[in-house]
Amino acid sequence: MDVMGDKATLFETGRFVQPSSREDTDTPDETGEIADEAAEELRQRLAAEAGDVEAMSVLGAMLLRRGDLDGAESHLRAATAAGDRAAANNLGVLLHQRGYADEAAGWWRIAAVAGSAAAAHALGRHHRERGDEPAAEYWLRQSAEQGHTLGAYALADLLEHRGDTAAEQWLRVAAERGHREAAYRLARALDRNATREAGGDNSVPAPAEAEQWYRQAAARGHRRAALHLGAILEKRGELKEAGRWYLTSAKDGEARAACALGFLLRDAGDTENAAVWWLRAAQDGDGNAANALGALHAERGETQTAERWYRAAMDAGDVNGAYNLGLLCAEQGRTQQAEQWYRHAAYAGHREAANALAILLLRGGDESGAEPWFSKAAEAGSVDAAFNLGILHAGRGEERAALRWYEQAAAAGHTEAALQVGMARLRDGDEQEAERHLRCAAGGGSAEAAYRLATVLDARRPPEPAHELGEPVHRRSECEEWYERAATQGHRRAQVRVGMLAAARGDVVEAARWYREAAEAGSRNGAFNLGLLLAREGSEPEAAVWWTRAADAGHGRAALRLALVYARRGELAEGQRWADRAVSLGPVSVTERAERLRDALRQELSA
Repeated sequence: MDVMGDKATLFETGRFVQPSSREDTDTPDETGEIADEAAEELRQRLAAEAGDVEAMSVLGAMLLRRGDLDGAESHLRAATAAGDRAAANNLGVLLHQRGYADEAAGWWRIAAVAGSAAAAHALGRHHRERGDEPAAEYWLRQSAEQGHTLGAYALADLLEHRGDTAAEQWLRVAAERGHREAAYRLARALDRNATREAGGDNSVPAPAEAEQWYRQAAARGHRRAALHLGAILEKRGELKEAGRWYLTSAKDGEARAACALGFLLRDAGDTENAAVWWLRAAQDGDGNAANALGALHAERGETQTAERWYRAAMDAGDVNGAYNLGLLCAEQGRTQQAEQWYRHAAYAGHREAANALAILLLRGGDESGAEPWFSKAAEAGSVDAAFNLGILHAGRGEERAALRWYEQAAAAGHTEAALQVGMARLRDGDEQEAERHLRCAAGGGSAEAAYRLATVLDARRPPEPAHELGEPVHRRSECEEWYERAATQGHRRAQVRVGMLAAARGDVVEAARWYREAAEAGSRNGAFNLGLLLAREGSEPEAAVWWTRAADAGHGRAALRLALVYARRGELAEGQRWADRAVSLGPVSVTERAERLRDALRQELSA
């Protein structure tokens, strides 16, 4: 029982020496305190020997506190016989310590019936240990309703075990009276309620009240409360205070806090101190910290040390250890061992390991072996696996099945999957749904999606009205913004389109910049348009260079332009060669013009 609790609560008397009125100092006079205690004990002993029942009770309590059970028992029994309820409670404590639980319960019952809240608490705990929950609840409720903090907490614990919602009420009562475990558990209950109300979304911030109780429990030295408080603050971006609470918790022996502190330090660029805390946490059995150490050593090229820590993580029950071992082996080309570790993690339910295993099997040509693992990973929530299943079905021409998996991945935020859904919807003519998915993909950073979204918006754009002199020639539209976003990400067709838009508004320099960028990246249309721009500016020799590049890449109009250039220069044979090339490249309008030019050049050459 709680012998070392608060004197007034446990022994139910104020008849103890009051604290000295002198201020505490850094070096208290321990000798003086011991002398005071001895003097008080002597005073109580003399009073007890004179028949003072209160003195017998207090003296028995003092001896019990000191561990002198033999000395305490006689005084407590004497006081109990005289009707002192505090003595009856403490006699129960003494007998419980000696292993006489049933006799202890008898004295607690006497004290509890006489109104002792501490005895009712002790009796309630006794009945709970015996499995008699109705009796336990009765006595714990008696204790709690009399204002006994431990009774309120024990009652809450019993009710919570049953799933009774009244547990929160008693946790609150105990927490408000300073019980740190009650404050922590109340915070956890409020936290869970908020997550449940959010449909199981763990990303929702903790309620303000939960944070308040975490803070109170942490301030009283509760290490898990300090851990949770640190996590709340970190999520909110208050990293400095989060680090302080993680440090407090970690110093008190909380391995998860040491691990979290390590990640905080790593993100701040202090990998050396991060490794110190990860090491401390890993040595205390934290698998996440062991994985972090493994990753740190893997980045440094220390693969043997990395493997050792990944194995330690796996031994600690963290399945990520096996997955990371698979990744490590795959990077080293140890395919057979990678497959073994991926399987180990996948069979344990690691969805990303299942996806990685499927990719490994697919690359080895085992499509039938890969598909079930992709399915298992996707059904477990792996977004990448759902996307990969889409690719797998699309490769077989199973467009409906592919679209179903793409939609699942897109709904979870997969950018490329959203692009594929958008393109499929465009093919089906559902422009509204296509735009929605293309916007998601473009917003996620897909240059192709930004370009395709721009083309959709461009097709809707009304023609530019005629402008009077002095009016602005161009108003920037949304489609241009998307073209430019795709262009700045290196999308060649978008670069050409941005160049065309710039040329249309008379910005030759901007147009040339985008055409050149596209051409240098391999765009034949970019090279052709750049040639046109240069030719208009009077730089036909340079234009011919870009048209040559475009024609060599299969651009028919560029070949026709080159044929005309050489014909004007009098280089008829070279002109005829490029005209032949234009005829073969097309399109039809180019072919017809190129045939006429070729025939004319042939006649000229044969004349």
